[in-house]
Amino acid sequence: MAKKIKTVLKLQLPAGGANPAPPVGTALGPQGINIQEFCKQFNDATKDMKGDVVPAEITIYEDRSFSFILKTPPASALLKQAAHIEKGAADSLKSKVGTVTKADVRKIAERKLPDLNTDNLDAAERIIAGTAKNMGITVEG
Repeated sequence: MAKKIKTVLKLQLPAGGANPAPPVGTALGPQGINIQEFCKQFNDATKDMKGDVVPAEITIYEDRSFSFILKTPPASALLKQAAHIEKGAADSLKSKVGTVTKADVRKIAERKLPDLNTDNLDAAERIIAGTAKNMGITVEG
């Protein structure tokens, strides 16, 4: 018989950098699961993704056990890496903070495809280009 699910949490953590301090401790502590064990498993699973922010969907069961699914890094984080910027524009209509090429957008779309609500690469590219526009990043080429 399947375990009874108590709750599902979503956290975005640096790859290989989970530790019991906030936000991990404050999110998982009240649920009664072993925070050290989660950090160890998360860091082992993400050790080859250093430098990325990795979203994790954590399913916590009634018996205080847990499982988690790793997602692809947020499109905004990938766009900031590609454009070599610290953060997006405060007002994307008035200011532009960086540029990315169509090739960069395609590469990000290919990486994000499993987590997007489409299986069409052209649609995925348009989703990523829209995110770039909202961040004040210009798509060239």
